[in-house]
Amino acid sequence: MQVTHAPGKYADFEELRDQAVALRRAGLSRRQIRDRLHVDNNDILNRLLQGEPAPEWTKRPNAKDDLRDRARELRLQGWTYDRIQVELGCSKSSISLWVRDLPKPERKRTLGESAAIARRGWEAKLRIRDEERQNTKEAAKRAVGNLTSRELFLVGVGLYWAEGSKDKPYDRRERVTFVNSDPGMIHVFLAWLDLLGVERERLRFTVMIHENADVTGAELYWADLVDADRSAFLKTTLKKHNPKTVRKNVGDSYRGCLAIKVLKSADLYRRIEGSWCGIVGAAREADHHNRT
Repeated sequence: MQVTHAPGKYADFEELRDQAVALRRAGLSRRQIRDRLHVDNNDILNRLLQGEPAPEWTKRPNAKDDLRDRARELRLQGWTYDRIQVELGCSKSSISLWVRDLPKPERKRTLGESAAIARRGWEAKLRIRDEERQNTKEAAKRAVGNLTSRELFLVGVGLYWAEGSKDKPYDRRERVTFVNSDPGMIHVFLAWLDLLGVERERLRFTVMIHENADVTGAELYWADLVDADRSAFLKTTLKKHNPKTVRKNVGDSYRGCLAIKVLKSADLYRRIEGSWCGIVGAAREADHHNRT
């Protein structure tokens, strides 16, 4: 079918609509009609094709067909995008694509009511996201399985080199000191020391916390976590409060940090540093093989 229209884009809308309707009834898709008539404005194209159903061949079956049909049904009943989203649990962008050829319903709700519906939709979406987040974490947790002694050893070396104190040419510190606020990190570090045969009697602990926090509660928490006698704990280090600073580390969950020092640990420190160098060298070697 040969298509022509008057010079000047969209100059004769009715003539252009007649051509668009004829093409639609001939079985062409929106994209084909757009290309034939050189109409690159979706609003104009929607007006040209208003009331004209899409050809059956363009309605590809997929898993969302039922949602699409239900969305169109609700839209014809005068439902808004927000209300349809809450009802069906699908995105506004999908709803827009499914119902864009249908007439826009008149507003039947106040702005406050619409905002409440939108808020419920957003809360539902956040719940779904949180479930997905938790499912991903649980799957990753299960995938780890049991740790071999070698795996725990390598994890511990990397953990220490990231969070532990290190020797410097200008400041010799060949002693093992590990500081962290994450209870999980403390558990792994202690398990690693057990693997290396470090006796618990060689450990000394120091709580480091803001002076405005629950100091006594933090001391009890860390003592219970590491299952150590209070005699193994040195004097707590208090961080002075700066009135110009707005603290975010507040609340019952804030317990400061725990420092773990290993007595007579120069030899252990050297082994850790040597092991770390070995890990770095092995990683470089592996990368070299991957590149060649």
